[in-house]
Amino acid sequence: MNSFEANFDGLVGPTHNYAGLSIGNVASKLSANDISSPKSAALQGIAKMKALHDMGMTQGVFAPQERPDILSLRRLGFSGTDANVLEQAHKEAPNVLSACFSASSMWTANSSTVSPSGDTHDGKIHFTPANLTNKFHRSLEPEITGNILKAVFNDEKHFNHHLHLNENDHFGDEGAANHTRLCNNYGEQGVEIFTFGKYAFNSAKPAPKKFPARQTLEASQAVARLHGLGDDNVVYVQQNPDVIDQGVFHNDVISVGNQNVLFYHEQAFLNTDKFLAEVQSKFGSDDVHFIKVSTDEVSLQDCVQTYLFNTQIITLNDGPNGKEMAIIAPKHCYHNPKVKAYLDRLVTLNTPIKQVKYFDVNESMKNGGGPACLRLRVAMTENELAAVNQNCIMSDALYGNLEAWINKHYRDQLSFDDLRDPNLLVESRTALDELTQLLNLGSVYHFQQV
Repeated sequence: MNSFEANFDGLVGPTHNYAGLSIGNVASKLSANDISSPKSAALQGIAKMKALHDMGMTQGVFAPQERPDILSLRRLGFSGTDANVLEQAHKEAPNVLSACFSASSMWTANSSTVSPSGDTHDGKIHFTPANLTNKFHRSLEPEITGNILKAVFNDEKHFNHHLHLNENDHFGDEGAANHTRLCNNYGEQGVEIFTFGKYAFNSAKPAPKKFPARQTLEASQAVARLHGLGDDNVVYVQQNPDVIDQGVFHNDVISVGNQNVLFYHEQAFLNTDKFLAEVQSKFGSDDVHFIKVSTDEVSLQDCVQTYLFNTQIITLNDGPNGKEMAIIAPKHCYHNPKVKAYLDRLVTLNTPIKQVKYFDVNESMKNGGGPACLRLRVAMTENELAAVNQNCIMSDALYGNLEAWINKHYRDQLSFDDLRDPNLLVESRTALDELTQLLNLGSVYHFQQV
């Protein structure tokens, strides 16, 4: 049976704003307090989805979180009408208000970890929402993420959903941003690579000193256990603490994999040679490409500024001459002479990567996320795709409906002072209520359930 990789991109929510909430994310901090454009951000996002659909990829849509998170604000002691809650928080705790308005769920790579049926003990696709404990604004997401995942992948015969891990830094889990998978064919058993930043229970081990390590080894091991993965198809590797301290907050900012290709910077990992040897051994064939980018070719600073590795690698075809892949890159890569020159050279080398396609995702990039952050990868078979909520699969009709929905509900600009406007709350809930009907999700949000 045919197998392939679907990408489910996160819709940018109506409250997309720049608040600089993510310590360790250089782009996020640089854009703090800029005026954002929710409408442009959302339209850029669906344009990328539609482009991949038009290229023949299976492309899905993932709904945003309910924002502002009034329930969390009330839990923190703000009271009265919703308008009172917003006004109090704006005056007394502006940073908390910003966090409860964050549209960070657009970066669906952080939503969860996914293990395809070819890897798992029960032959189902497994999902575990990320708990995202390291950042308050993202720690608000796991419950609703789980609701949305169950509404999209809603067939128990094919999909197995787990509760997010314990909400504690010892089990800090950032989802697929620290997870990739190598395989020959998407439907067959592959090698799942879990990258972690620190050991939670052993402070003597290497760890970053300036910025936090958001993923622990213990969290990665727990997800592997939940998904029923075996020792023969799992590799754990520690991210280089020095690159975390230079702004590489997730592993998908410094490496990316697809099928038989691992594209990585030479500073990405600790004990790189040992790691690659283990991957090679468990991959089970010599047909694997480790593409290393040296610091001389592209500096770490250029990697962070352009998100060279926060790109998607997609398989265009798998024909008699082998796999042919393309890199989906932000335009920041095109405009950086050194990165552009490297990518121009890469497509001439003896690897499956033969094309680079550049996309404008500037609104997402300014907030600290590139093309790879925006998508959750789900390898599946045709039968499994048929079991997915079909209203969430990109089509010409869905693209037109989403474009009209965005133009109807989203503001052109948003500043911090706008966050206390109770009309923004009403606008956001109205938009999300309509979206759940458009995508046939049911009542996934708290305001729909009260």
